[in-house]
Amino acid sequence: MSTKLSIEKFNTGTLNNIGNTSLIDLSSLSENDSVKIYAKLEGENPTGSIKDRVARCLIFDAEKNNKLKPGQTIIEPTSGNTGIGLAMISKIRGYNMIAVMPDSVSSERTSLLKSFGSEIIFSKGKDGTNGSIKLAQKIASENPDYFMPFQYGNQASIKAHYYTTGKEIITQMPNITHFVAGLGTGGTLMGVGKRVKEFNESIKIIATAPHPDDVVQGLRSIEHGYIPPILDLDKLDGRIMVEAEESFYWTKKVMETHGLFVGVSSGATLATCIKMSKRLKDSVIVTIFADGGWKYLSSGIYEKEFSELSEEIDGKVWW
Repeated sequence: MSTKLSIEKFNTGTLNNIGNTSLIDLSSLSENDSVKIYAKLEGENPTGSIKDRVARCLIFDAEKNNKLKPGQTIIEPTSGNTGIGLAMISKIRGYNMIAVMPDSVSSERTSLLKSFGSEIIFSKGKDGTNGSIKLAQKIASENPDYFMPFQYGNQASIKAHYYTTGKEIITQMPNITHFVAGLGTGGTLMGVGKRVKEFNESIKIIATAPHPDDVVQGLRSIEHGYIPPILDLDKLDGRIMVEAEESFYWTKKVMETHGLFVGVSSGATLATCIKMSKRLKDSVIVTIFADGGWKYLSSGIYEKEFSELSEEIDGKVWW
């Protein structure tokens, strides 16, 4: 396939700085000296999240296949990060952008979207990202001139991680035995999973998921009734559930121990790695820290104890 070379030609200015993120050694947090833990810092991307990779590939793929024309309007359901990435690239490449997202997202996300010139249409927070998907699909059907990349069902979401994230991980940590990522759209798990298993089929792909009754992390629970079309559960080697409290705990803990200011979904994936380290031997776990913590400052989660945060975190979308 020529996708990789074409993506390189697509890159301009800031877009050249998407990817090639750092891999940080967090093995001091492991419960077993023979189990190493590493995290890929996706907050280093231009708008501060792993979704810049996806946004670039979504727009590139649409341009390559003549689905996008100059000045056209892009509409996308998002919990924030993909929308921000799309808004940034749309600004650079001359598209209009509409982000459809829950009204429970952090104020930093809405401010950044507006800064990039995006229009925002809010869905009901209680309906989560599933509600945003339904609303965006309705609006798109009523406006056939709009283009909806639809990250949840677009193979470009997988390509983004197959050609960049997965390749980088193999280069940075060729002795990886386990890969851990949050269960969101499925793009990261599917794309990285495919790439690393081609490299070494014994590498295990593990999804971090919220408990079905606990949605504050913004990770996707398949028990909530919607499985993204690009997510093939049969290609996962495991799914480990995490509670909100442990996700917040490890988000703050890694800031205290390593000075890493990351989002709550990063705390969730780290919690998964810690659990795995208790039962594994002679293993190398690589996980994804999907975004930085600055988009969540208004919540106060970095300053307060979990027991003090019930009102601030109730129903919020964290990823």
